[in-house]
Amino acid sequence: MKLNWGMIGGGEGSQIGPAHRIGAQADGLFTLAAGALDADPAKGREYAQRLGVAPDRAYGDWREMLEGERARADRVDLVTVATPNATHFEITKAFLEAGFHVLCEKPMTMTVEEGEEIVRIARATGRICAVNYCYSAYPMVREMRAMVRSGALGRIRVVVASFSHGHHADAANADNPRVRWRYDPAQAGVSGQFADCGIHALHMASFIAGDEVETLSADFASTIESRVLEDDAMVNFRLSGGIVGRLWTSAVAIGRQHGFDIQVFGENGGMRWASERPDQVWYSPLGGRTQIIEKAEPALGEDAARLTRLPIAHPEGFAFAVGNIYVDLAAAILGETRNGLPRAEDGLRSMAAVMAAVESARSGGAWVDARPPMFR
Repeated sequence: MKLNWGMIGGGEGSQIGPAHRIGAQADGLFTLAAGALDADPAKGREYAQRLGVAPDRAYGDWREMLEGERARADRVDLVTVATPNATHFEITKAFLEAGFHVLCEKPMTMTVEEGEEIVRIARATGRICAVNYCYSAYPMVREMRAMVRSGALGRIRVVVASFSHGHHADAANADNPRVRWRYDPAQAGVSGQFADCGIHALHMASFIAGDEVETLSADFASTIESRVLEDDAMVNFRLSGGIVGRLWTSAVAIGRQHGFDIQVFGENGGMRWASERPDQVWYSPLGGRTQIIEKAEPALGEDAARLTRLPIAHPEGFAFAVGNIYVDLAAAILGETRNGLPRAEDGLRSMAAVMAAVESARSGGAWVDARPPMFR
């Protein structure tokens, strides 16, 4: 059964839009049936029609799309929100309250209070609100999570994560609109690099370890003087079960292209995954040799096998990781339980961590409770 899907934002030239469109439709689970794709209504309508959306469902803005879809017998089953950060809460709230399932780009909201409201609405309406922490949907990340759950590494002691690149390192490029907004509080909120990339790494640490961040201590730096928000951050954190966490995120790390990697160290072994080689996990059992576990090996766990499309040595890439979020979303919409799907609760925890990190950085690295008030 194909589900009808609608998209808000992610128009022509968008960084994330193509990954959603490829991912959502890769497995024949969703049809792009409606869209409000651009801040310019005419451009949005025209581009949606080029993508195959019917003229009467190529909308000028999200409010028009909400009104147009809510009355249709064949209305969309899922709405993806891929607009600028400051608009996520308003749009997500409106569609959830109207009875639509929603996939929201991160950060889900700009404040903890907004995040708690989204969680309450999703629970009250029974609608799914998912957040696009798509790196957690790579097959080999799911394999790491399964290995931790199976006890292969014993009790987990330390998790080390980083998400760092050098694409914002040129001070002469600081006023480029595609860069500048990320460090502008009016558009990005209270945090720059940590809220943009760091929360992917923080979510991944929790996801693999199977535990939640309880406290953290942060050091923020704006290495380019014109920036109000940080472009480099170091965050130490503790998970509720006692696991020690270390996280570095940077936008000025020249030479790193997409440096997202995570290491997990337990009593009986360690393992590492890197987004630039996402089809492999390096596993080192205590006292043994380091092994490379490959995507599509016959002995992988159920989750990793289920989310693998291509045979061994054939890379699948970022768009298919996004696609795996849609695979789990389709199953959840049809009533199946998918425990790996990032939900509104995850988006809320991330925003609480951002706020805690900002508070800590302003207080000289003081340890701060990183839990949302509703989860304390």
